[in-house]
Amino acid sequence: MGDELWRWSARRLRNAVAARQLSAVEVLESHLARIAAVNERVNAIVTLVPERALADAAALLRSRGEPGLLHGLPVAVKDLVDTAGIRTTYGSPLFADHVPTEDALIVRRLRAAGAIVIGKTNTPEFGAGSHTFNPVFGATRNPYDLTRSAGGSSGGAAAALATGMVPIADGSDLGGSLRNPASFCSVVGLRPSPGRVVSTGPGDAWDPMSTLGPMARTVDDAALLLAAIAGPDPRAPLSIEASVEDFAGLAPAGLAGSRIAWSDTVGGLPVEPEVTQVLTRAREAAVGLGAIVEEVEPDLTGADEVFETFRSLGFFTGLGVDVRRTPSLVKPEVLEEVARGERLTAQQIVRAATLRTELFRRTQAMFDDYDLIALPTAQVVPFDVTLRWPSTVAGVAMERYITWMRSCSRISATTLPCLSLPAGFTPEGLPVGLQLVGPHRGEARLLSAAMALEEALPRTFMP
Repeated sequence: MGDELWRWSARRLRNAVAARQLSAVEVLESHLARIAAVNERVNAIVTLVPERALADAAALLRSRGEPGLLHGLPVAVKDLVDTAGIRTTYGSPLFADHVPTEDALIVRRLRAAGAIVIGKTNTPEFGAGSHTFNPVFGATRNPYDLTRSAGGSSGGAAAALATGMVPIADGSDLGGSLRNPASFCSVVGLRPSPGRVVSTGPGDAWDPMSTLGPMARTVDDAALLLAAIAGPDPRAPLSIEASVEDFAGLAPAGLAGSRIAWSDTVGGLPVEPEVTQVLTRAREAAVGLGAIVEEVEPDLTGADEVFETFRSLGFFTGLGVDVRRTPSLVKPEVLEEVARGERLTAQQIVRAATLRTELFRRTQAMFDDYDLIALPTAQVVPFDVTLRWPSTVAGVAMERYITWMRSCSRISATTLPCLSLPAGFTPEGLPVGLQLVGPHRGEARLLSAAMALEEALPRTFMP
C-alpha cells in the first residue's frame, strides 16, 4: 500500500507536523494530489481552494506558536456551513453563487486549532435527506461502489474521508446526517449531545435537534476533532460548560463486564437482512471482548412524531421565506417539509415537546442497567445513487423521503449522544455501521467504549 501521507491517521499527521518532522505544505500537497486522482469519480469535494490552502499551510510553517490540536491537517467544510471568501451554496440553486463574508463558529475553531481549510464537501439541497445529491453539483457516489449512494447529508464528507482526500471532516446531524453516511462509507460519525459543538447561526438557538459534530476514519481521530470544535459560546444557550480537552486523550475502555443493550430493529423497524447479518458478527465481537450483551428493544414510543414535528418546524422557521420566494428552484421534499411546518398547530407542538421529555427520560433510564445501547445505524445497505430515496425497506413501503432513516432519527429524538462505527461488510463489499448510544452528555464514555470495540471489528481503507 505504500506510506503516502494521505493514508496516515489524523493524529499521526498532526503530531508529525507539530514536531516539525513534516511540514503542513507536504501534508497538504499529498492530499491535493489524492483529490486530483479520485474526486472526479466520487464528487465529494465540490469547491476547492488550493492556492489559498497552500498559502495558509506556508503561514503555519512559519509560525512559532504552540501547535494546535489539528496542526497542519487539511479539512474540507460541509457546504451547509459558512466559510468566509469560499463559495457556500447549501446545495441550492438559490445560493449557487453565494460567498459568505464570515466564517461560522465551527470553522473559526478549526482554523484556530491549526486546520487548513481546502474547500467544501457536497450535501443535499439544504441538507434535506440522507442521500447526497443536488442540482448545483450533482450526486456524491459511494467509494465502495460508484453506482450507489454515499448517504447524507454529510455524504461528501464521508466519501472524502473514505478515499483519503481529507483526514478529518466536519458534519451536521438532524436525523442521521453524521451517522448515515458514516455507515455507508465505513467511517466514524459522532452526533454529540446538544450544546457540545455549538452554532451561533440564525434560527432557534434553543432547538436541540440539529447538532454539529466530527467525522473521521477512526474513533481516536473523531475524538481529537471533537476536542477542537467543542466548547461553549455565550450566544448559544444550550452550551455545555465543561472542559473538552480530555476528548483529545481518550483511551479504549475495556468492555469486559460491560453491559450492552442490543437492538436488532430500533423498536420494531424493518431492517434489510444483509445489515442484520453483518451486525450479528459485530455482536459476537463484543461478546468476545467480554461484554454482556442482552437483546433489548428500547421503548421509542413517540420518537417518530417528535422528530417529524420538530424537523418540519425547523424547516419552516429556517427556510420558509427563501423557498416561498422562488419555489420553482426548490426540491419538492423541502417544499413539503416547509408546508408541514406551516400547518403545525400549537397543540401538535406541545404534544411533541411532552413526548420528547418522556422519551428522553425513558431512554436515559436504560443506563441504570446498561453501559451502551447498540442498534443498526441504517436499515439498508447503500442504495442506487439514481434514486431519490428508498421506496421500500425489507419489503415494507416507505411513506416519505425520511421514513427509511428512522433507525437514526428515532435516536436523534432522544437527544442522547450516539455514533456510527464501521462494523463490517456485506458479501458484496458494502459497508454497514453499528450505532452506539451513550448516556446523557456521556461522549467520553461512548467514545472510549467505541475505541475498544473498533479494534475487534473488520476495517478497510479505500485504495
